[in-house]
Amino acid sequence: MGHLNLPSSKRTVQRWTILDLVTASFFGAVIVFFILVFTPFGDNLAASGRQTLQRSSSSSVDPRQRSQIVALVESVGHPIEPCSAEFVDHMPCEDPRINSQLSRDMNYYRERHCPKVEETPLCLIPLPEGYRVSVQWPDSLSKIWHDNMPYNKIADRKGHQGWMKKEGPYFIFPGGGTMFPGGASQYIDKLKQYIPDIAGRSLRTALDMGCGVASFGGYMLAEDILTLSFAPRDSHKAQIQFALERGVPALVAMLGTLRLPFPAFGFDMVHCSRCLIPFTAYNATYFMEVDRLLRPGGYLVISGPPVQWPKQDKEWADLQTVARSLCYDLLAVDGNTVIWRKPNGDLCPPNQNEFGLQLCDKSDDPSVAWYVKLKKCVSSTSVIKGEISVGSMEKWPKRLTNAPSRASLMKNGMDVFDADTRRWARRVAYYKNTLNLKLGTPSVRNVMDMNAFFGGFAAAFVSDPVWVMNVVPASQPATLGVIYDRGLIGIYHDWCEPFSTYPRSYDFIHVGAIESLIKDSGSGKTRCSLVDLMVEIDRMLRPEGTVVIRDSPEVIDKVDRIAHAVRWTSRIHDKEPESQGREKVLVATKKLWKLPSG
Repeated sequence: MGHLNLPSSKRTVQRWTILDLVTASFFGAVIVFFILVFTPFGDNLAASGRQTLQRSSSSSVDPRQRSQIVALVESVGHPIEPCSAEFVDHMPCEDPRINSQLSRDMNYYRERHCPKVEETPLCLIPLPEGYRVSVQWPDSLSKIWHDNMPYNKIADRKGHQGWMKKEGPYFIFPGGGTMFPGGASQYIDKLKQYIPDIAGRSLRTALDMGCGVASFGGYMLAEDILTLSFAPRDSHKAQIQFALERGVPALVAMLGTLRLPFPAFGFDMVHCSRCLIPFTAYNATYFMEVDRLLRPGGYLVISGPPVQWPKQDKEWADLQTVARSLCYDLLAVDGNTVIWRKPNGDLCPPNQNEFGLQLCDKSDDPSVAWYVKLKKCVSSTSVIKGEISVGSMEKWPKRLTNAPSRASLMKNGMDVFDADTRRWARRVAYYKNTLNLKLGTPSVRNVMDMNAFFGGFAAAFVSDPVWVMNVVPASQPATLGVIYDRGLIGIYHDWCEPFSTYPRSYDFIHVGAIESLIKDSGSGKTRCSLVDLMVEIDRMLRPEGTVVIRDSPEVIDKVDRIAHAVRWTSRIHDKEPESQGREKVLVATKKLWKLPSG
């Protein structure tokens, strides 16, 4: 077979000159520019880039990138992207993935352990799938939307004890608990037999330790007793989140190695219902912390172990010994419930002190409680001048407006207290009547004042169906004792760290002098970022919730830029006409947005 001979083709070789390369590069750049600026692809690419940068800024790999994002947000309101869905219930200082690796000794791993700023995600916490605006108070005490926190563990394990149960689209709360399966109301009626002050308005502030879903605190409200409930983030997933969604005062905390962040002698009652706190362990350190918090003449109620509990005879005997050592008056032992009353004086004479307890050194200030180690000594009531005992103070609600003796610890404190009370009554009236905020309506139940001072803002709501978490910054004068003396509740906190609560906890957040929260009170230097603080406010705020921020016009302008970056709608108002100074008032609303599907 022959071969077919074809002529060989000749290829023309084109040689590119430098000019050709430059020209092609120029036209290519123009095309890319038009794609990025004038097409959706450019928007998507930019958003992807921002997300990548922000994701990388949440790690410690390159903190410079995170700083760049913060600078862009502050300067031009650069949008902050959503976190991924796994962050829906993120609590930076109570992250189980981190804390589970820490020491179990004295429950250290269940206390606050905050990451470094550069390790904190700079993103907005998303909503759970199916989220709805919360059920309004008072209906929320007995039912909440299941999909707002779809965790069935407590309902499955504790439903037979009356904690909660799933019913259609709701979680239902019958009001029971492990030690009061018949309901909190019935249990409180039993306590009234031994503590008539519950119904006599001599008691106002209570602390419920290891509270479960806070039914005790919820039903104590019917007695005009404001109960602050706490529990750790532990195997009972979301118990504090349930409490807050119900509209009951609560926060995440643990009695471990540190003092609880409350002032000395602030609670009229301390309650434990199967809280399982080993009160007599570590030389009765935990009992002495309870004693620090309990007001002279106040009541301590413990239900459950070890009170007349099987196989806990020694623990029960030790508990009684410690109480006798502190001269607590045993009022009743009813089944597995014991009730004591704290004496008005200091520690018993040495010959009556069976447990060998000693008073703390005079240099110890029992009201200093932010990251302070627990003391193995008894706090002296003599460090507080004036009347602070149950029975000697005004009954509720008179104690709200009468200046307590602790106010005198500040120069001209009594006059400052009265002026502060009048100022906030005027300001809150302006918020309601002129700015038309939702205060006093069913839309607002859980309120926070991030810079509370004497609690004047909260005091102005005495006739409204709200409760206020009064936060006294740890670096500012320790006025939290005054807040408790007037029958309100609150906590010490440093706003350069995240707060110990779940996302979507509050309907209304108020911040006076916001810039002071991030600056050193002595040097005036900035300690942390205003951007991080406002991202934290967004984490705590419920969708459609309101933020009110007061500060100088310059600071408010900066806050307004950041407000747009976190997806709030905001307006800037003049202050009320009667107030002095240069303040402006920013009012913002958090939008209800959701992660894109898929």
